[in-house]
Amino acid sequence: MKMVRPNILPRFRIYRRVCGMLLVAVLSGIFSGHGEAPPPAAPTEFAVPQPGRQFVFPRDHGSHPEFAIEWWYVTGHLFGTNAGRYGFQATFFRRALAPPNSTNSSPAPAFRNDQIYLAHATLTDQTAGTFRFQERLNRAGWDADSATNTLAVRNGNWSLRLLPENSTGAAALQLQLTVGADTALNLELAPRKPLVVFGTNSVSRKAADPAAASHYLTFPRLAATGTLTLGETNQSVTGEAWMDHEFSSSQVGVGQVGWDWLSVQFFDQREIMAYRMRRTDGTTDPFSTLAWVDAQGAISHVGPDQFQWTTLAKWHSPKSGADYPTRVRLTAFNPSTGKPETFTIEPVVADQELAGQAGGISYWEGACRVRDEAGKEIGRAYLELTGYAESLKGKF
Repeated sequence: MKMVRPNILPRFRIYRRVCGMLLVAVLSGIFSGHGEAPPPAAPTEFAVPQPGRQFVFPRDHGSHPEFAIEWWYVTGHLFGTNAGRYGFQATFFRRALAPPNSTNSSPAPAFRNDQIYLAHATLTDQTAGTFRFQERLNRAGWDADSATNTLAVRNGNWSLRLLPENSTGAAALQLQLTVGADTALNLELAPRKPLVVFGTNSVSRKAADPAAASHYLTFPRLAATGTLTLGETNQSVTGEAWMDHEFSSSQVGVGQVGWDWLSVQFFDQREIMAYRMRRTDGTTDPFSTLAWVDAQGAISHVGPDQFQWTTLAKWHSPKSGADYPTRVRLTAFNPSTGKPETFTIEPVVADQELAGQAGGISYWEGACRVRDEAGKEIGRAYLELTGYAESLKGKF
C-alpha cells in the first residue's frame, strides 16, 4: 500500500466525494421534452441548457466549462483476427467545482482544481467469459484536460480525440485506452450515420424540474478498426461503436432513485436508445423515453406509456450485493410502422459490474445480445443499470 501525505489525503477525499456525486449525475440517459423551458442561468452560475440551441462543430464536440457536468461515452462490439469477440466501454467525465466566472475558480491552468476528471474503461472478453475494469481520477492540468474548440479529452494516457478531416471531408475519432497492465486498445471510429440530437428542440429533459436537462449528442453507429493487445497477443479488430456526448448542470430529479439505460444497434441498420428512470415506489418516471433511429438517421421519440421494460432474470453481485436485472424484454411502439416490436436483451457475460472505488458508486454496464421473439440474434446492445447497489436518492 502506498503512503499518502497527510496534507494530500483530505483533498483526495474531497475529489472522491465530488466524483461520487458526479457519477450519480452523469450515468443518466435521455428524456423527451415536457413542460416549460429551463430558466436561464445567472452570470455567476452554471449554464442551463436552453431550447433552440444551434450546435456548431467541431466546437460543440469539445468541452463546455460553463456547464457543471459533461461526459464523452463510447461503447462497442469488436471482432478479432483470432476469432475473439469483445465489448468495450470508455467514459470520460468532467465535473466543475465552480462556475468559470466564480471567485472560487482557479486562474492557473497547471494547478487549477476547479475541474475534476474521472474516467472508466472496460473490456469484456466474450470468448473467455472475462471482464476487465479500470478507473482514473485526476484534477485538470497535467494529468487530465479537455479542449474547448474540438474533441480532445484525456485522462493520463487515455484519450479520445477528433482526427483531422481527410481528402473527402470526413472526420473520424481516435480512442486510446489501457485496461490494466496487459490490455490496450487503439481504435479509429468513423461515423456510418450522421450525428443525432436527442430530446425536444435541442434539450433533453431529465425530470420535472425544468433545469434538470442536458444537451445530448450521439453518433449512433461508428465503424471501429484498430488493434487490441491482450496479454502477449496483439491482434487487429473491427466492429461497431456508439458514442454519447452530454453536457448539463443538473441531471437527477426529486424522487428518482436509479435508472436503466439501453443502446441497441440492429443488424438492419436501425438503432434504439431507451431510458427508464425508476422512482422511489418502483414506478417509471414520466420523463423516461425511448428513441428510434431509422436507417437514414431520422429520430422518433416515444413516451413511457409506449414501451414496456420487463425483467426476465437477475444477476447477484458477490462484490456489492446488488441484484441487477440484466436480462430484459423490451416491447416498444415503432412510429414508422405503427406497430409494437418485442426484443430480448441478454448479457454476453454475467459479471460486468463496475465496482467503483474512486467514484464510490457501483453499477452494471455491459455488452449484450439482442434477440427477436423467435430467439434469432438481430442486434447488439449495451445495457446500463444504476441504483441497485445503493439508492441514489439524495446523492446529487
